[in-house]
Amino acid sequence: MQDREQAKALKKLAEVTLERLKKTNMEEYPTNTLIDFYDIIHNLMEAITLKEGVKAKGDGAHQELIDYVASKYSLGEQNRRFLQEMRDNRNRVSYEGFIISKNYIINHKEKIVEIANKLFALI
Repeated sequence: MQDREQAKALKKLAEVTLERLKKTNMEEYPTNTLIDFYDIIHNLMEAITLKEGVKAKGDGAHQELIDYVASKYSLGEQNRRFLQEMRDNRNRVSYEGFIISKNYIINHKEKIVEIANKLFALI
């Protein structure tokens, strides 16, 4: 079942998070920046699938969501792998206390924003 209202709310949440993120020193807070970027990407992918009536649940749901959206919307294998790496890093932060280096943000910020912009365009 499609859920356009929830999809709209997730898109708005992604927009607000991205705006807030642009106002912070991303390199000074790289771990928080990664979490925010991942949340933005995840919310956008979930909004896309909710509009289609598709919902991933349970263990592995985030991984399935990335694979599904990357495949269905031709994001490319390199981007799919990168998003899975982001997911892994975010999980390591959340469950192991892993710290992201500022170089990770410096090296990948443009790519993340580019992917986010592609996802925004799909909604």
